[in-house]
Amino acid sequence: MVVSAGMNRPLNILLSNDDGVHAPGILAMRRSLAAAGHTVTVCAPDRPRSATGHSITLHKPLRLKEVALHDGSPAYACSGMPADCVLMGVTQLMQGNRFDCVVSGINHGPNLGWDTTYSGTVAAAMEGVVNGFQAVAVSLASFDPAPHWETAGDFVAQVIVPQLMANPLPAGCLLNVNVPNLPASEVSAEVTRQGERHYEDKHEARVDPHGSAYFWIGGKPVDVEPIPGTDVYAVKNNRISVTPLHLDLTRHDVLTHLREWNINY
Repeated sequence: MVVSAGMNRPLNILLSNDDGVHAPGILAMRRSLAAAGHTVTVCAPDRPRSATGHSITLHKPLRLKEVALHDGSPAYACSGMPADCVLMGVTQLMQGNRFDCVVSGINHGPNLGWDTTYSGTVAAAMEGVVNGFQAVAVSLASFDPAPHWETAGDFVAQVIVPQLMANPLPAGCLLNVNVPNLPASEVSAEVTRQGERHYEDKHEARVDPHGSAYFWIGGKPVDVEPIPGTDVYAVKNNRISVTPLHLDLTRHDVLTHLREWNINY
C-alpha cells in the first residue's frame, strides 16, 4: 500500500460529484485516491445534477442504490442532489468508521469565480464542511472531449489531501481546486482568490409539439481580462488554482457602513 507523502496512515474518504455516479471524472478521482493508499466510499447522484447549487431534497423520498463503476468498483447512487449524497454518505454509509475528509469531483468543466454559487460540485464539498469534515471540490477547467483526468486526480490525492490533513482548515472553510486540461508536467499551482465570471445568458424560445412555448437556457462566458491573483487568471495561464471558500457570506467590511443607516422601523 502506498500512502501519500506526509501521511502516516491511509484515510477514509467520502467521494461525491455533480456529474453523476457513472461520470468518468469520479472514477478518475477514485483511482487516484485509491492509488495513494486510501479507502474511498463513493456516493454520488444517480444522474447528472450540474448547476443545482446547495439544494437538498425535502419533499420526496431519497433512494440509495449500490452500483458498480465502469471498472467494477462499488459505489452508491443517490436519487437526490450532490449535497444529499454527502449527507446520505455521512448518515448511512459511515457506519462508525468516521470519514477523514470529503472530496467532490472531478467535475468536467470549470467552477471558477461566481460559478461556485451554482456549482453542485462545490455544494457537495460545502455539505461536507457543514457536517464537520475537511473538504475539497475539484474541477477540470475545460470541456475538452480529451480530458487529462490524471492531472487533477493525482494533484488532489498526492498534494491537497495530505496538506489538508496535516494543516486542517478553519471551521466553515473548504478548498475549491480548478485544474487546466494539460499534462501534469505542463502545469504549476498557486493559491488564489475568487475572480469574476460573467455569462451572456440567453433563453431560446421554442415550441413543443403541442404548441406550447418553452425555453432553453444557454450562454458563454463574457471575454473579460481576468485579474492576476484570481482563480480565473491562474487557469487561463496554465496554473492550478487553489481557492479557500468560506460558508460565511457576510461582507464584513460593509457592516460599519450599514450600522450608520437609519433602519429603525
